[in-house]
Amino acid sequence: MAGHSKWAQIKRQKAATDAQKSKEFAKLLRKIAAAVKEAGPDPNANLALRTAIEKASRANIPSSNIERAIERAKGAGKDTLENVLFEAYGPAGAAILVEGVTDSKNRTSQEIKHILSEHGAKLAGLGSARFLFQKTADGWEPVTPLPVDAAVKESLTKLFEALDASDDVTDIFTNADL
Repeated sequence: MAGHSKWAQIKRQKAATDAQKSKEFAKLLRKIAAAVKEAGPDPNANLALRTAIEKASRANIPSSNIERAIERAKGAGKDTLENVLFEAYGPAGAAILVEGVTDSKNRTSQEIKHILSEHGAKLAGLGSARFLFQKTADGWEPVTPLPVDAAVKESLTKLFEALDASDDVTDIFTNADL
């Protein structure tokens, strides 16, 4: 009975969870590196770095990995990472903010634009969706939530999954009441 061993099943499940964890770790470590390049390596003086380190700790990233990301970002590297924020409007007029860390703003904006257009959403201009949110320590909170029906929830969920699959996207926020 080939393929029915318990170890084979465990190996497949572990590979899937490890791949997902690795992707999440990479996103958080890139966010740390971008915060260091933006305002320095001291978490006491750099609020963005402190917040990124807290998020990484909550995701169980080993402190040695966090320290390595900070050290690597302090060095003069060829790849300059920068934080980006894209504003968009999705199905039923739901406002969407997409935060990311990228080494190429043009490439990332085109990727985001393509994903949004595939799911019936459009990239918006600067400030056109951000006014519907307020910045908090954990990210962006909607000022007034937008009630949506089940079909819109489903299409927004598919959109968020597609956006989350992009390596450059770190967080996604919406004012839709999911």
